[in-house]
Amino acid sequence: MDTKTVLTELESAKTEDLVEPWSKAEFEELLKQKGTSYHIYHPFHVMMAEGKLSKEQLRGWVANRFYYQISIPIKDAAILSNCPHPEIRKEWIQRILDHDGFEDDDGGIEAWIGLGGAVGLTREEVTSLKHVAPAARFAVDAYVNFARRASWQEAIASSLTELFAPHIHQQRLDTWPEKYPWVDPKGMKYFKYRLGQARRDVQHGLEVTKTFFSQSRALQERALEILQFKLDVLWALADAIMLQNCEIDIKGAKVKK
Repeated sequence: MDTKTVLTELESAKTEDLVEPWSKAEFEELLKQKGTSYHIYHPFHVMMAEGKLSKEQLRGWVANRFYYQISIPIKDAAILSNCPHPEIRKEWIQRILDHDGFEDDDGGIEAWIGLGGAVGLTREEVTSLKHVAPAARFAVDAYVNFARRASWQEAIASSLTELFAPHIHQQRLDTWPEKYPWVDPKGMKYFKYRLGQARRDVQHGLEVTKTFFSQSRALQERALEILQFKLDVLWALADAIMLQNCEIDIKGAKVKK
């Protein structure tokens, strides 16, 4: 049985719903519209793209995000452990190899350590996790725990922030050489790797999500909620990094509009 056969079986398991599900094309468009909440629009990432971060702030971002990087293969292993279909697992396992490395490929985690070196952090400063903000750990752990406890289909849907990832990777490749010329360009290979990997990965995740969740409108709405949850995790992670590395002016109660 191949992946296409598994997806066909998932699609055939229709559920009763009073409201017709969106077409797969409409559903995909709604998923993509969630990109307006992607963390590329977070104030900290806007500052990064505009070249406004200090060396210390950029190092703080790299150090904190390493906790996310080492947690991704743990999340993917949770998906594998919950998925009963070998055909799905055969494709999904590539994500773990991409991060942990395989044969002559050192993998994305090692590439991120290289990024740490490029911005002036030692290997020990990155891997010890001593610079990781508690709130950053909390956000990442929430995502990993969701993947462990949710169904494998729901956990796959949460991965669809990859729809928006190539843009932010390309943005860094385009802006950092000019905005942060002190960063060793050799250390930026992680972003180059992920450009192709994210585009490949999202096609698989998107196909599974469109097939399974299009059984009913309720399931489609659930998938949109799950994707929003993952977007919120990334936003919360950026919040944690900004609070740790920026002076924040607290002016009192927020005025409601």
